[in-house]
Amino acid sequence: MRILIVDDEQPARDRLRRLLAQEAGIEAIAEAGDGFEALARIEAFKPDALFLDIAMPELSGIELAASLPEPAPAIVFVTAHDDYAIRAFDAGAIDYLLKPFDAARLARALRRLQERHDARRQAGAAPTTALPALPLRQLLVSERGGTRVVPVAEIGWIESADNYVVLHTASGSPLLRQTLGGLADRLGPAFLRCHRRAAVQLAAVERVIPLDKGDCELLLRSGTRVPCSRQYRATLLERLGLAAQP
Repeated sequence: MRILIVDDEQPARDRLRRLLAQEAGIEAIAEAGDGFEALARIEAFKPDALFLDIAMPELSGIELAASLPEPAPAIVFVTAHDDYAIRAFDAGAIDYLLKPFDAARLARALRRLQERHDARRQAGAAPTTALPALPLRQLLVSERGGTRVVPVAEIGWIESADNYVVLHTASGSPLLRQTLGGLADRLGPAFLRCHRRAAVQLAAVERVIPLDKGDCELLLRSGTRVPCSRQYRATLLERLGLAAQP
């Protein structure tokens, strides 16, 4: 397995690296000192698993886990605080290590990771975490020179663009490497698929404009018009609390 350690404290990273180096089955180990650095490392290093601290400045481990692109690496949360356990497992954690832990406890976490890794390989799928139970509050988009934080509340609609999606906001339209269907599922009930190439934030819809053949357009509060095909129209009208239109 390829493992990325994410912790803002260097001594904690050093200790975990030493313990991991004594275990069999680990192909490579990399480190990141915060959540933003971790995103860049994930893209380049392609880890099978993250050992992820929770209490980090600017971007917590829970927020990072909820912002990972699919397919996401498996996650073991590592923290000195025992009051994060429920949120950690809601975010799809394989295990939860409470500092200070010993080599035996780490070995148990690695066995769980290896079992998940082997099962995914046999099934022909990359390791991935479960979807978070709570909707995402922000998305992290890697760009040249850094990482952009895009609050989900500011996204009016999402458009598919090959292997990416375009996040349409009032301040720009950054690209995120993600499938439209996968991202729409992770965003929760605030967003709804309205076209094979688009999903919309329901709160951003101001009016539904009927078109020919059962299609329609969605006029957003920003003035943008988003296509809505007839296969999604009835569900969208129901979710908006509108009676079906002729």
